[in-house]
Amino acid sequence: MASETMTQRPERTETALEHWQAGAVGGIVGAIVFGAMMAMQTPEVLEMVIPAKYGLEGGLAGMVIHVSHGAVLGVVFAALLVATGRTELGLGSSAAVGLVYGLGVWLALAVVVMPIWLSAVGFGMAPDVPNVAVESLVGHAAYGLVLGEVYAVLD
Repeated sequence: MASETMTQRPERTETALEHWQAGAVGGIVGAIVFGAMMAMQTPEVLEMVIPAKYGLEGGLAGMVIHVSHGAVLGVVFAALLVATGRTELGLGSSAAVGLVYGLGVWLALAVVVMPIWLSAVGFGMAPDVPNVAVESLVGHAAYGLVLGEVYAVLD
């Protein structure tokens, strides 16, 4: 009499994300967190300032643009990690690198580029250069921190 025994083995069936994909998702999540902070602290930035860069208006346009920028900057974050050979950072290290990256993004884009861009498109309330705002600094820091954490978890 023949008998058969069935043995189950655990198998991993997950699909690994590419570095750029982990960066994009991290950037989106970070931008949503930053966007929520902006909506509570400085809603006029989402409703008027961000959309004005593209000749648009309204909070929905502002949030869509903001999250899109976050995704692109997340891909840049991943590209920098790949270029420097630092793709295997742990959660804490990735969060720290993300925090520094978020502060760099703030310094370059929010402090310098954004006011120049707004002036170039004729936005009447364009801030002066440098545009140093504490709320923006804190929001970009939160963006970078979340980006780094999500990247580490997904990569």
